[in-house]
Parts: sequence; C-alpha cells; structure tokens
Amino acid sequence: MDAGCWNPCGWVAVAMTGVGDRKWLRWLPAVAVPAVIAAGALAGSLPASAGDPLPAKTPEQVLQLIAQHREPALSGTLEQSSELGLPELPKTGPGTDSSNAWLELLTGPHTARVYLDGPDNARVQVMDRLAERNAVRHGNELWFYNSKDNTASHGQLPADGAGRPDQYSGKDSAATPDQLASMFLAKIDSSTEVTVGADIQVAGRAAYNLVLTPKSGSTLVSSVAVAVDGQTGLPIGFQVRARGQGDPVFAVAYTSLTLGAPDASVFAFSPPPGATVKELPVPKHKTGTEHATPQAKDSAHKPAVTGSGWDSVIAFQAGTAGPASDTSALLQQATVPVQGGRLLSTALVNVLVLDDGRIFAGSVPVERLQAVAAQH
Repeated sequence: MDAGCWNPCGWVAVAMTGVGDRKWLRWLPAVAVPAVIAAGALAGSLPASAGDPLPAKTPEQVLQLIAQHREPALSGTLEQSSELGLPELPKTGPGTDSSNAWLELLTGPHTARVYLDGPDNARVQVMDRLAERNAVRHGNELWFYNSKDNTASHGQLPADGAGRPDQYSGKDSAATPDQLASMFLAKIDSSTEVTVGADIQVAGRAAYNLVLTPKSGSTLVSSVAVAVDGQTGLPIGFQVRARGQGDPVFAVAYTSLTLGAPDASVFAFSPPPGATVKELPVPKHKTGTEHATPQAKDSAHKPAVTGSGWDSVIAFQAGTAGPASDTSALLQQATVPVQGGRLLSTALVNVLVLDDGRIFAGSVPVERLQAVAAQH
C-alpha cells in the first residue's frame, strides 16, 4: 500500500488550483481538478441497526466483499451537508462555471439524485433552492445544465476513448459513498486499524459498518466509517469524524436506493428552449512522450511528501495559476492571514499557503505544517 499522503492531505490541496490574482494565489501549483474533494456531512450519524443481522464477517472479508462488487446500476437520493467550520459560500454550478462547482460542496446541506448504469451512463441532479443542476454522461456525450440561469455546457469525448473522461464528468457535482470509499480503502496501510462495528441500516438496507481508525494520535481524523451493503458489497454510506468532536463532520449516504438499471430515457438530455449552450473543448489525447524533456519534467512541480500515513504532509512547489476568477474571492473569504502567508483551516484538513508560493497541506495541526515548511 502507498505509505505516502493519505487522502485528507489531498482534499484541500487539490482544491486550491486554478485560482487567484493576489500574490499568494498567483503561485498556486497546477495540480489535478478535484473529483471527490466534496466535503459535506450528513447531520448526525448512520442509523442504528434493525431487522435480521447480517452474517458475521472479518474486516478482511468485508474488504473482499467491496472489491467484488460490480460497476453499479442504480437510482437513489444522496443527502450531504457540512460541519467543517467554514462559512457557507455562494452557490455555483456546472452550467455556468464547473471549475467552481466543487467549492460550494464544502459548506451547507445538499441533496442529489443519482442515476448510474455502468461506466458510460450517469446523471447527477443537485437540488438547490428553487433551482436544479444536472451533470449527464450518455456514452461519449456530456451535458451540464443549471436551471437557475438556463445555461448549459456540452462536450463530446473522442470516439477512440482518448483524453480524460473525468475532466468533464461532473463528478465534482456530488460524491457518492462508493467514490469516497475507494479513495480511502486504496490507501489502507499499517498506520490504520480496520474493524467491523455493529450492523447498520442505510436507505432501508442492512449494511456492514467498516471502521478505519488512525493509530496516530496527532492526526485531525478520529475515524472513517464505510457502510457496506450486505448483499452487494456496494458502499452506500460514508462518514468521517474529527478528533475531539462527537458528531461526524463529513458524511454522505443514500436515503433512498433502488438497485437495477434506470430507464434509458434518464440519460437522454436536451437543453430546454432558450437555453444558452456553451461547447466544451474536446480533451486531447497525450501519448505520454510529448514534452518529455527534463525541463518539462521539472516544470511539473511534483508534490513532495513528508512523513507517512495519517501524519503525512504534502508540499507543493511554487507554480502558476490561471487568471483571476470568482474562486479566488471565495477562497479569500475561507482563509485567514498568518505569518508568511494564509491558512485554510477545517476540522479535517489544514492548508498553509506561503507568500513565496509554496503550499503545505495535511490532516495535521497547523504547527506541524509550519515545522515542515521551515525544514524546506
């Protein structure tokens, strides 16, 4: 298993991309577009168990059950909200600026309807107040729509599968328990204790409660719990608890769930009359040999990791960012000035952005970030 930075380090560090006109923002590194950075918490905790108990399984058997589940075909409703200690930010949406859509998922409650049928058919409907946002993939066709201003974006993936479908997949519009669980389970190593708690009920289905507990006492994360459907092995609930706090600060779970392929018409989308439609550029295929010079490799600004497991800190070198955008103003609201830069602090992740352009992030106290920065 990878002993480097656990995913909490990447949540906010990844979120700090493509923004800024101020000095500390101009130097942000060009890291990946967030896919499942979503931070939100289902108020309370996963429901208590009820009904017939599931057959007893060891942690290894539950992990095997998850590994054996197939690409899901389902329809359901996800509930998500946030208790990370950040101010509620204005709503954005993929119909207007999909690069900012992830940011408002960091705060406030959210409800999303999800429809999945294999890897090539997906629809997510995020239900805002008096509005609705849609992200739809049907084969190679991609649509994003915001009913608030009747705007849409359309893209088409290359027929040969070139490019990166996730670039415009809409996965930043809502994160399913399956996606979030995959992030964490892929990083299990010796720094984590894995146990199975009492059975729970999620969306009326009996589920195993797989609990990941850091062995370290200095990380901000107390535990991660994955509700695993006892019949299919599909993760259907996910929550994170922060050290020193009783209620979960991050969770997302199905409140209703129907297994089986949705009607095909769900994935057939056409913008309403009068909608403003923007065409997205076709993702370009890269062979892997382009720009392979040493200078280009140096310019990639690969992050460095200090420490291991839950205590690790990820550091980005000074990079470049895109032009000023609404995102920079929103991030400015969410950060506070500290000596030598600015700090984005949440219950689970701290991110230190220095004036010289370096960024240090981790699920650790800010004092550890400052110590690592001093060593670099």
